[in-house]
Amino acid sequence: MSAYPEPLIPPGGTAPVPRRIRAMLDDRVVLDTTDAIYLWEFPPYPQYYIPVGDVADGVLTDTGDTKSFQHGVARVHTAGSGHAWVYDDGVAKDRVRFQWDALDRWFEEDEEVFVHPRNPYSRVDAINSTRRVEVAVEGIVLADSSSTVIVFETGLPPRYYFPKTSVHLEHLTPSETVTACPYKGRTSEYWSVPSVPDVAWSYDFPTAPLLPITGHVAFFNENVDLTIDGVPQDRPITPFSNPAARPTDGAVR
Repeated sequence: MSAYPEPLIPPGGTAPVPRRIRAMLDDRVVLDTTDAIYLWEFPPYPQYYIPVGDVADGVLTDTGDTKSFQHGVARVHTAGSGHAWVYDDGVAKDRVRFQWDALDRWFEEDEEVFVHPRNPYSRVDAINSTRRVEVAVEGIVLADSSSTVIVFETGLPPRYYFPKTSVHLEHLTPSETVTACPYKGRTSEYWSVPSVPDVAWSYDFPTAPLLPITGHVAFFNENVDLTIDGVPQDRPITPFSNPAARPTDGAVR
């Protein structure tokens, strides 16, 4: 059994999107809909499936190719700087799924969304904690505090965000990596240690619900030795366990 909540919706599941969805390409709005659906291609992240009629003329160009997915066969189109898939039948009939980076910017209502749609069945809470938390790698203490902010996100282990004054930055090397999260925003800094690249990160301008983590530093539990109130914790196994396999842009944590 996992030590944290698992995603609820299996691949192929759908749900209505109750929010207005818009996307921009070359500084103009090229899709605008209040009738999108979520479709989970794999857990835990859904994608938007947009009614074809709500996409501006000239955005989609049919390549004549098709591609098969578990939820149906799609006609392959070019769109912006990438591709899109248009479905003529099945659960996504008359809808198009855009490659996220094919368009320049995405919005839910008037708030920009990064990386992928926010899962309507996920919670992301930033909660202050006085539990004593220590992070170490190969016996070297990287952070130690009784005043962290814990981010609880459905489908991921808790992340412990340390005040920067509680982090031993002399043991960390700055990295140029930038990632983004639909719930938290875009990272401001990353750090590495010799044995683990990009082991820690920080947000200087997180989204409004995550403001408590502003300027704090978090670590991949998967790659450090974490002790809480004197009790060593097991390293969780997640898609982020292997540093070499992590995406370097557009990742989520």
